[in-house]
Amino acid sequence: MQAPTNLKPKTRGGQGTQTGVYKVDSIKDISESLNISIPDNVASSLTSDVEYRINQLIEEAARFMRHGRRTTMTTADIEQALRVLNIEPLYGHSPYNPTVFRRALPFPQVPAAGPVYFPEDEEIDFDRVLREEKIALPKGVSWTAHWLAVEGVQPLIPENPPAIPRETDGDASTKGDILKVNGISPLVNGSGLPLGPAGNLPPGVKKPSTGQQANQSPNQQIVKQVLSRELQLYYARLTSSLLPPSSDLSKRTAALASLRSDAGLQALLPYLVRWVAEGVVGSLKEDSAGENEGRVLHVLLDVISAILDNNTLFIEPYLHQILPPILSVLLHSSLHPSHATQLRTTASQTLSKLLTQHSTTYPSLSPRIMKTLLLALISPGKSYGTREGAIRGLVGVGKEAVRKGLVEGGGAKVVAAESDMDREHGINSSNLVNSVMDALRVLHPPSDMVESLDLSRSSDSDTYAHLEDLLGQFFAEQIASDAAWAREIVGSHQP
Repeated sequence: MQAPTNLKPKTRGGQGTQTGVYKVDSIKDISESLNISIPDNVASSLTSDVEYRINQLIEEAARFMRHGRRTTMTTADIEQALRVLNIEPLYGHSPYNPTVFRRALPFPQVPAAGPVYFPEDEEIDFDRVLREEKIALPKGVSWTAHWLAVEGVQPLIPENPPAIPRETDGDASTKGDILKVNGISPLVNGSGLPLGPAGNLPPGVKKPSTGQQANQSPNQQIVKQVLSRELQLYYARLTSSLLPPSSDLSKRTAALASLRSDAGLQALLPYLVRWVAEGVVGSLKEDSAGENEGRVLHVLLDVISAILDNNTLFIEPYLHQILPPILSVLLHSSLHPSHATQLRTTASQTLSKLLTQHSTTYPSLSPRIMKTLLLALISPGKSYGTREGAIRGLVGVGKEAVRKGLVEGGGAKVVAAESDMDREHGINSSNLVNSVMDALRVLHPPSDMVESLDLSRSSDSDTYAHLEDLLGQFFAEQIASDAAWAREIVGSHQP
């Protein structure tokens, strides 16, 4: 199909110069102020471009105006439009401090000129400004962190709402499900075993009166914890299988294995720790420690070791309750002779395990325990059992504790002086001496080829003198039979 030949292409009409809002004279005035001369066609093109940019800016500002449900455009709308178009904003114009324009008087020499407006500058009186009261800026918004709950218990801090005591209605079996962390232990065979001081008061201490309890109740709110009947039954079976120690050995082994590996025992952890602590105190406060008390302490130390072996338990909040039973067994002066050495060795191993797991989290834990053991070792008037436990405890802390306690702290010299006095009075202190020798073997293992120091040689004589200065005469004589061992001990402590 052919196109008709009589049709002519349409031409764009009205290509004459169009004048808009922005005048060409404004462009020329600006160029002349910058000492730039531009022709009329360039000024016309720039005028069209400026007018296009102004229209674009007004359209963007109108969007912000409509979004703000306003009918009057403000300088804030213009500023937001400039930011959207990636244009540097106009400084000095703010919606909070709008510019006031005044109309200038007409010019008589130019009657054709239109009205002229100019911004009015406010005159500031510095004397008045200096006399005015200074207004301090308020503190900015800040964020802080606080504990909403720790181990399921909401701490009583100002940031948290006050705890509302829950009233429990029902029979005794229903009330037995609610356990107080610092009051009542889980039900065992239908009876509540008191864990707190109200149920297990020492002799000679009176229970507080009803009026005193009423006065204390508003200030001290009892935190309640709900344990399931399964956990209560587990607690009853576990404790009955462990103690008394004359019970079935297979049940005790199974109970320790369950405590060492089972998950879901976190809720029972405070009760188990309290049960162990009360068991240790009850066994050590007897007037004469017998065979049965020694076996009870063995079982309780095994329970602590099993708790430490359970990776699912979070025991860090209870370290301050686990350490006292261990240190009590270590430093007690009157353990039964048939169990004393083994109990202190087991307690030392348990202490070593605890420090290995948590000394990284608490760097000050090992130095504090070492200071306690060192005081028990070198303080005058301590019994042989206390000194032996302190030495074995230092072995559990580590080589550095043995070096600071026995060598640098003078613990070996104290034991050597007491051993010399005991030999004169015919007192046997072999356990204490053996504990020191075991600690020195941990510090530096003895050599395989035993060769005594030759005191006729000057080097060996100096080694013996230095060894006697470090450990005392008694232990210097014991170690002098192994020359290599003596040289290692002396060589590692020479300045």
